[in-house]
Amino acid sequence: MLTPHAEEYLEAIYRLGGQDSPVHLSPLAEHLSLSAAAVNEMVRRLEEQDLVSYTPYRGVKLEEDGLCQALAVIRRHRLWERFLTDMLGLSWDVVHDEACKLEHAASETVTERLAELMDHPVSCPHGKPMPPPGCVVVFPEEVVSLAAFQPGQGGTVAYVGREEPELLRYLEQLHLLPGVEVTVEQIAPFDGPLTIRVGDEISVIGHNAAETIFMSGS
Repeated sequence: MLTPHAEEYLEAIYRLGGQDSPVHLSPLAEHLSLSAAAVNEMVRRLEEQDLVSYTPYRGVKLEEDGLCQALAVIRRHRLWERFLTDMLGLSWDVVHDEACKLEHAASETVTERLAELMDHPVSCPHGKPMPPPGCVVVFPEEVVSLAAFQPGQGGTVAYVGREEPELLRYLEQLHLLPGVEVTVEQIAPFDGPLTIRVGDEISVIGHNAAETIFMSGS
């Protein structure tokens, strides 16, 4: 049985793209807020368990068993996020940190009863797809960052890429939630802010924040 610490590594590698291509240790260390030496040591341990493969100067990639373990953690995490928002009424800006504490504690039986209780949700509160039970990779629909839209283009918010509380509170103030329709009205030059229409409201959002919002349709 993996330790919570090891599960966090596998989850981080998956989130950074290590199911498709190697992830360099520097961004992995930054993501986990750990030293490069600590990350290198843990990656070696995970490699010994055949959960990852590591190539010097290229990075670390999930092996099949590591991918299955990562998907299981992410499924538990997103189910807990859904439970905390839908059943306990917590706001979407706090549930990520709370789910991080709960994701390592639930057994497979508890996890699936949780999914059944909530009628098998298909996404987390931030719009990201819910991995199904078993080692199955769910490929999200084709999306594009809101920052890539041109004036006159619009679409539906699919998901928010980062789960930082301050950012989520800001997006909620602008009503930029999953499922909401957005149209770009104007873009300031040199990566300036975007003027957008959400329903009948006109708002302005910075380019960096717009990059974290992924849209379907155009």
